[in-house]
Amino acid sequence: MIAVIQRVRQASVTVENQVIAHIHRGLVILLGVAQGDTSQDVSFMVDKIPRLRIFPDPQGKMTDAVQDINGELLLISQFTLLANIEKGRRPSFELAAPPDVARVRYQEILEQFRALNLAVQSGIFGAKMVVALDNDGPMTLILDSRAGKGVKKVKNLLHQADRHT
Repeated sequence: MIAVIQRVRQASVTVENQVIAHIHRGLVILLGVAQGDTSQDVSFMVDKIPRLRIFPDPQGKMTDAVQDINGELLLISQFTLLANIEKGRRPSFELAAPPDVARVRYQEILEQFRALNLAVQSGIFGAKMVVALDNDGPMTLILDSRAGKGVKKVKNLLHQADRHT
């Protein structure tokens, strides 16, 4: 399971020209569910994301989590985070969970965030959405429930690029 987490001043989701969700200060979470993801991956994300200390305190140090500032969450399903673009030019999505499985994991995360009494809104699973946001910082993090594979790949690519320049 991969999440792209963005600290925002505000964000919204529009479907068919209608704003269906809007948050103020908080986090936008773009969530990709991979084949083989389980409730353990859900638990990892639900435990980690609300406790990330990425909001500045009055001195400007990042000491506060979204829970500490009474921030809001906006959860968006985004299977394209699992795109494989290593070969050719057209992305392949064989790493993404099938929609029926991904929907279950997405709903689990949504319900567990709500069980923590977090103010959470969501997009519509499988819908074509327009996500608008004011990224605060900018602050964007990538979280992989399977030991940071996505981040490791990015670091390896950057390291390889440095060796060739």
